[in-house]
Amino acid sequence: MIRNLEPSSQRGATRMTKSNAMAMLLVSSLLLCQISAIENIPTAFNPSRQSPDTRTGKIDDAHCHVEELEEANDSQLFTILHDLKHTEFFRNFAVDLDATCPLTWDKKTDKKEIESSTSSKPNLGGFSSGGGGFGSPFQSSDPFGADDGKCAGELEDMDPDETESACHVDLGEDLPFSISSPVDNLVSSQEEEQGKDPDSDCDGGSIADEMEEDAPPLCELTEAEMTEYYEAAESKTPIMDFFSSALNSLNTKYGWESSAQKDTFMWSKKTDPVVLSHSSDEGCEDDEIEGRLPDTFWLDMCANITQGEGMKMVDLALNPERNTGYNGTHIWRAIYEENCIDFDGSMDEPMCYEERVMYRLLSGLHASTTLSIAKNYYPPNKRKGRLGWEHNALYFYEQFGDRPEYIRNLHFSYVVLLRALKKAHPVLNKYEIRTGNIVDDETATILLRRLLDSSILKSCNQVFTAFDESLMFRKKDDEPLFRDAEAESKSKFPSDHHQVVTLQQNFKGVFHNISSILDCVQCQQCKLHGKMTMLGYGTALKILFMTNDELIASSLSRNEIVAFINTIAKMSEAVRDVRELTNLYWTEHIAPSGVPSKSPDVEVVGMTHPLDAAVGTIAALANAGMIDPEREAELVQLALDGDASLLVLAKYYSSDLEKFLLFSQDIGSSTQQPDAIVVGTGLAGLAASLHILDRGGRVLIIEKEHLVGGNSNKASSGINACCPSNSTTDDFFESFEADTTKSAGFSARPELIHTLVSGSGDAVTWLKERVGVDLSLVAQLGGHGHKRTHRPKNGMVGAEVIYGMQKAVREFEKSGQVEFVTDTKVSNLLLDNNGRVNGVQVEYLSKKNDGSPDKLYAPNVILATGGFAADRSEGSYLSKYRPELMKMPATAGSFSTGDGIGLATTVGAGLVDMEKVQVHPTGWVDPKDPSNPNKILAAELMRGVGGVLINAEGARFCNELGTRSYVTDMMLSRDTYYAAHRVWDKTKDIPTFSLVLASSAVTEGKKHVDHYVHKGLLTRIDGVQALADWMDQNVDVIRETFLNYIADAEKGTDQWGKTSFQGKPNIDLDNEVFFVGTVTPVLHYCMGGITIDSQGNVLNENGMPIPGLHAAGEVTGGVHGDNRLGGNSLLECTVYGSIVGKKIPVKQRIATVLPGDKGADSGSTKKLEEISNDTLLLHSSKEDCWVAIHGDVYDLTEFAGEHPAGAESIHVLCGTDGTVAFQTVHNKNMLDDFDEDKVGTYLF
Repeated sequence: MIRNLEPSSQRGATRMTKSNAMAMLLVSSLLLCQISAIENIPTAFNPSRQSPDTRTGKIDDAHCHVEELEEANDSQLFTILHDLKHTEFFRNFAVDLDATCPLTWDKKTDKKEIESSTSSKPNLGGFSSGGGGFGSPFQSSDPFGADDGKCAGELEDMDPDETESACHVDLGEDLPFSISSPVDNLVSSQEEEQGKDPDSDCDGGSIADEMEEDAPPLCELTEAEMTEYYEAAESKTPIMDFFSSALNSLNTKYGWESSAQKDTFMWSKKTDPVVLSHSSDEGCEDDEIEGRLPDTFWLDMCANITQGEGMKMVDLALNPERNTGYNGTHIWRAIYEENCIDFDGSMDEPMCYEERVMYRLLSGLHASTTLSIAKNYYPPNKRKGRLGWEHNALYFYEQFGDRPEYIRNLHFSYVVLLRALKKAHPVLNKYEIRTGNIVDDETATILLRRLLDSSILKSCNQVFTAFDESLMFRKKDDEPLFRDAEAESKSKFPSDHHQVVTLQQNFKGVFHNISSILDCVQCQQCKLHGKMTMLGYGTALKILFMTNDELIASSLSRNEIVAFINTIAKMSEAVRDVRELTNLYWTEHIAPSGVPSKSPDVEVVGMTHPLDAAVGTIAALANAGMIDPEREAELVQLALDGDASLLVLAKYYSSDLEKFLLFSQDIGSSTQQPDAIVVGTGLAGLAASLHILDRGGRVLIIEKEHLVGGNSNKASSGINACCPSNSTTDDFFESFEADTTKSAGFSARPELIHTLVSGSGDAVTWLKERVGVDLSLVAQLGGHGHKRTHRPKNGMVGAEVIYGMQKAVREFEKSGQVEFVTDTKVSNLLLDNNGRVNGVQVEYLSKKNDGSPDKLYAPNVILATGGFAADRSEGSYLSKYRPELMKMPATAGSFSTGDGIGLATTVGAGLVDMEKVQVHPTGWVDPKDPSNPNKILAAELMRGVGGVLINAEGARFCNELGTRSYVTDMMLSRDTYYAAHRVWDKTKDIPTFSLVLASSAVTEGKKHVDHYVHKGLLTRIDGVQALADWMDQNVDVIRETFLNYIADAEKGTDQWGKTSFQGKPNIDLDNEVFFVGTVTPVLHYCMGGITIDSQGNVLNENGMPIPGLHAAGEVTGGVHGDNRLGGNSLLECTVYGSIVGKKIPVKQRIATVLPGDKGADSGSTKKLEEISNDTLLLHSSKEDCWVAIHGDVYDLTEFAGEHPAGAESIHVLCGTDGTVAFQTVHNKNMLDDFDEDKVGTYLF
C-alpha cells in the first residue's frame, strides 16, 4: 500500500549541520543529474564552488568527455562485457599465486629512524590502507598498527573460522577443457612450499612491519606540475647503471638485502635480449641512436607477471573481487614510488607525459579496486540477515568524497583500454575461441565481435579514439595520430632520438618492476586480481605501442587476451559502481538526515504533474542502468496511457529510485510474466524451477495438493550416480549404462538412457553443493554391478532432498521470482494462434484462491505431475493398460492419477510404454491396517544390506539382489495361473512374504530400520525360535533355511546366482537378533508416459516437439524401458528436471530487493525458558503443538500444515519428546532452520 508522505513543513524544519552540508557538497560533485536525488537538494545548499565534477566534462589526457563514455558504457559496452566475461573461455585465467616476494626488508631497522627519515616527504593524496584488494587506496591509518599483512583482519563481521576464506582463492573444479596457445606454457601447481618467505602467508606475518606506512612517494604529482616538462640535454645516469626510483631510494636508506632484490629491480637487468645484447665495441650502428627499437621490443611487456611452476587455472567467476580485510599499504606505496620514469637522474622535476599516463593507469586500477571493495564490503552473515555480500556507501564516500581526480583517472584508464581494443580489432576479430564447449565458444565469439563492432556505433565511436598513444615517446617534430592541443600544451617532448629510446626503455622497466611487486601481495584473492589487471594493462600497452604490421595473433597469448577483456570489464563495472554507490550514499547518509524530502524553496520535478514525474523517473532508471530498454519502453507507454498505479507511484516515489523500482515491478506484464509455469512439486518440478531461478528467471509453481513434494518425498533407497567428483568406488560409466539398459530390456531407448547416466555425476554433485543434501553413503542395490546408490548418513533420502529443494526454491519467494499456488488443479493447456503452449487453465480446490484468474500465462509450461499408479477408477490409465493390477496396493500417493499425461494428450502429445507399470516386490504390510491399498515402500536398501525373503513355506526362493521385475516375478510365480500366463489373476489376493534382517544387516541399514520400527512395520525378534513363532513356521524349517544361506555365503554363490551375501546371520542362530516384517508386491512406478526427447521436449504423435511444452520425471515415458532400476527415479527427476530448467529462456529483469535491506536485527536473541515434561504435556493438541527434539522444544503448530510428509506425522508427537522419530528421517542440522520456532530447552 502506498502511504501518503507527510509534508516536511508538518514534520518540523531540519537543521543542516556543517558536516552534512560539506558531505552533500562533495557528493553532489559526483552525481550525474540524478532527477530524484539532486533536485531534492535545497537551493541554499547547491554548491557554487566545488571540486571538479568527475561525472561531466573532458577526461584529462584524452579526447572525449565523461558523458560520452558513460553513454557508450550504458548503451552497449557494459552489457556485452558482463556477458562476455562469464563465458567459459574468459572466466578462466591462469595465474601463479605461489611466487615469492623478491624484496626482503630489514626488520631490525628502528621504526623511529625510518619515521624520522621520511617525515619531511610530501604525501601523494593520502594513499594508504583500507581493507581489501591489496589495501584500499585512500583511507588514512596508523602507519604501524594497521599493516599486519593479514587477511580478514579488518573485515567487519567476519566469523573467526572463516578468516582464511576471505583471502583464499577458490580454484573450483578441474576445467573440462585444455587450453593451449603459442605463448602460454602452463604447469600445474604442486603446492610446494620450498623457498617461500615464512612471513608471506596470508594469515602470517608482514613483510613491512618496520616500514613507515605514510612515507610519501618520491615522485609527487600535482595539477601544476602537469603543465611543465624538464628538458634534459643528456641523461646523467646511463641506462645500464640506473636504479628504479623507488628501489633506488630504498637502497640509499637501507641497502640491498638480497641478490634477488638487486637482480630483480636494477635497471641493468636485460628486459629485451635484442636491444640490450649489443656491447659498446660491436661496431654496428646502434639502433638507439636512430630512435629505432627492434620490432620485438614491446613483446615482453608482460614478462614480469610471473608464470612459474605455481601456475593455476582459476575461475574468475568463483573469485569476485571484494573486501578481504587485507592491508596492503606497503604494496601500493611501492607501486606508486615505482612510477618515476626519471631518465635525467633528478627526482625534483615535474612528470612528463609518459609518467602521467602511467600514474593515471595505476590510479585507475587503484580506484576500480576500491570500488569493488565498497560494492562488496560486508560479508554474508546469517546473524545480521545478510544473505550475500553488501555494499558500504560510507566507505566509498570516505575514499572518494574529497578526491574526485581518482574517478577521473578511472575514466582515463577505461578509454586507454578501449583504444587498445579498437587497435586490436583485426587480430581479435579472427581469434579462435576454443574450450571444447561448442555452444559456449560460439556465444563468446559472437559477444567478442559485438564488442569489437561497438567502436563503429555512433554512441561509442568517440570513446574508442579518445586516447592518442602517438603522443608518447615522440620528439617535438613528430606528428601524432590525433591532434590534442590541450594534451600537447601540458607536455614538452624529447629533442633527440636518444632520449626517446631512453624513455621507452625506462617506461617498460617501470612497468616490469611494478609487475614484480605484485608477488609481494600476501592475500591470494588480492594477488589474483592485481596480476590479472596488470596483465590486462600490459596487453593493452603492448597493443598500443606495436605497429599494425607487428601486431599479429601470435603476439597475444590466450592468457593475455583473457586478462585484457576482463580488465576492460572491470573498468566498465567500476564506472557504473561510482554512480550506484553515489546514489546509495546520498540515500543512506545524506537525504535521510540532512535534506528534507520536500522543501518550500525547491519544487521536485514532476510534483505538479504526475506524468512528468513518471517519465522523468523512468528516464533516471534507464540512465542508471537499473532497467533495460524493453522495460523502459513499456513503462513509458504505460505512463503515456495514464496507468493510474504508475502515476501514483511516481507522485510519491520519484525521489527514491530503488523503491519506485521495487513497487513498480508488477505493473505491466512483459517482464513480470513468469518464464515458465511448472505443474507439480516433486523433485523434477523443483529441480527445473531452481535452475530457472538461479539464472534470474521467474517461475509459477502449481500443485493440486496442499503440501509439496509429491512421491519424491517418500523415496528411501537413494539416488544413483556414476561417477561424481568425490567418488571412491570402482564403478565406471559403461557399467552403469549396461545395468540400466539390461533392466530396460527390449524397450530400452539408448539416447534417453545415455542422457540419464551421463548426467548422473553432475546431478548428485549439484544436490550436494547447491541444495546442501548429505549423500555421503554409497550402497549397492539389486540389479547394480557396483556401489553407486547415494543416500544420507542420517535421514531418508527423499525427505532430505525435498526439504533441501523446497528450501532453496522458497528462498526466491521474497524477491517475487517464484510463486507457489497450491490446492489448484490444472484442467487444460492453453495455446496461442500458432499452436504454441502458452499457459494453463486452472481449477481452484480451496476457497483461499477465490477470485484469482483461472487462466495463467507463460511462454513455457513444464509438466512434472508424476505417474498414474494410484488411480483405480474406471476409465483410468491403469484400467485401460493393466486391468489385472487394479486390486494391487500401491506406494504412490493418492494424487498419482496421471493428470499431466491427460493434459499433454489434449494438445497432441504421443504416449509410450503405457503398459509398463513397475511392481515393486516389497511394500510393507502394516499389521495395524493390513488391507489399506496404500503401502509404505520397504526400500531396496533392506535387501541390499542383507535382507532375506522367505515365502509361506518358510523357504528362500530367489536372489534378493535381482532386479525388481525378477524378484516380483519369482514372488508371483508360485501361483499356478500366473506361472502359466505371466499375468496375475485379478480375482485373487496378492501374496505376502517375510523380510528378515540379521543383526549385521541392521547395522548397515540402521537409519531405515529405526524408521520402520518406529512406524510399527519391523519387529525385533531374539533368536530363531521366536522368529519361527512370529512367522507361524516350524523352527527346524527356518533354522535349515538360514543354515543353508550361511553355507551358500561361504561358497560365494547360491542356486539363484546370488554372489553378494552382505549382512548374513551369525551361525549361532539361537542368540542372533532378527528384525522381521511382512511385505507384498506393490504398484510402485509407471515407466510409461508422455513421449519426450533427450532435452525434455514433449513430442507429438509424429515425433515432433510441441512448442512451449516440456516434461520431466515419472510423467514421461521411455527413459526406463521395461523396468526401472532401483535408485534411478530420483536420478531421472534431477537429470531431466535440470535439463529442462537450464534450457528455458529467461527474460532480463529488474532487481527486486532493496540494496540497503540487511534483514532483521540479528543482534538480539530471545531468552529461552526451561521446559519440564509436565509443561510440554500442556501443549499436546493440534491447535497447540510443542515437540521436544534433541534437547530443545519447538512450537510446530504452524509448521505441521506445511510438513511435506503431512501434518499427522507432527501431530502424533505433540507434547512429547520426538527426537527418536525425528532422527529416523532427518539430519539434526535441519533444526537450524527452526530457530524462530524454538520456545525453550527441554528438562529431561
